[in-house]
Amino acid sequence: MPEGKIVKALSGFYYVASEDRLIQCRGRGVFRKNKINPLVGDYVVFQAENDKEGYIMEVKERKNELLRPPIANVDQAFLVFSAVEPDFSTTLLDRFLVLVEYNHIVPIICISKMDLANEEQRAGIEHYAEEYRSAGYEVILTSSETEAGVEKLLPHIENKISVFAGQSGVGKSSLLNSLRPDLKLKTSGISSHLGRGKHTTRHVELIEVANGHVADTPGFSSLEFLEIDPEQLTACFPEFQEASENCKFRGCLHVKEPKCAVKAGVENGEIPGYRYEHYLDFLLEIKDRKPRY
Repeated sequence: MPEGKIVKALSGFYYVASEDRLIQCRGRGVFRKNKINPLVGDYVVFQAENDKEGYIMEVKERKNELLRPPIANVDQAFLVFSAVEPDFSTTLLDRFLVLVEYNHIVPIICISKMDLANEEQRAGIEHYAEEYRSAGYEVILTSSETEAGVEKLLPHIENKISVFAGQSGVGKSSLLNSLRPDLKLKTSGISSHLGRGKHTTRHVELIEVANGHVADTPGFSSLEFLEIDPEQLTACFPEFQEASENCKFRGCLHVKEPKCAVKAGVENGEIPGYRYEHYLDFLLEIKDRKPRY
């Protein structure tokens, strides 16, 4: 039986790309009984009734999956944050980074709307960009308006499944329109009443861009650390993970333990103080999380 990849899910139908065909499929009835929920990004085996319709017979094993947005087998996430409108937030960025790192997805930080930043704001963004690069992250500064930096995204997209994630209103759809002008994705500015973007993306769909697939997602509707344990949080901060190899105690949580290499890194300026503060906040949030039964 032929195989393919789900590139869109809408109203109970799964659109499977296979070679040069796009087949509209339904899932087998047994899927619901066995609690199998096909996701965009899944590699599947399907049975085609004709050139346009068929049934998904099997969902291949996933390397990862996200529940919100619902997508599987993601290689990397472009975390899109605007320089201004809305203002750049390291707190929110670090929250996204932790969720992406935990799901073993490679993050690429993309700071948009650089054309709207004044000289002082630009200097601040470039300072943050260098600090995140020092932590091991790829950081790309862009503007959809002037298209500056947009071409730097293309080599990362090729042959991969990528998600564009971030707050509403930061310009995810605008960036995709810059990468593929024929898409003409609907964009919307910031709501003056709410101070945040108006939602314009309603479903998850993989779009062909630069020999890869990109999902313009409705965004993470939940940014809570529901699955992460306190002991796993260090691994979600790459510079902490590296420094922690020199901590005196194995399993150090970098809070009150003596001879902690992470705290030493903060004190000597090797680790930014705001990254450590966010780590402590997230750790407390995880510890205070109500148990689920």
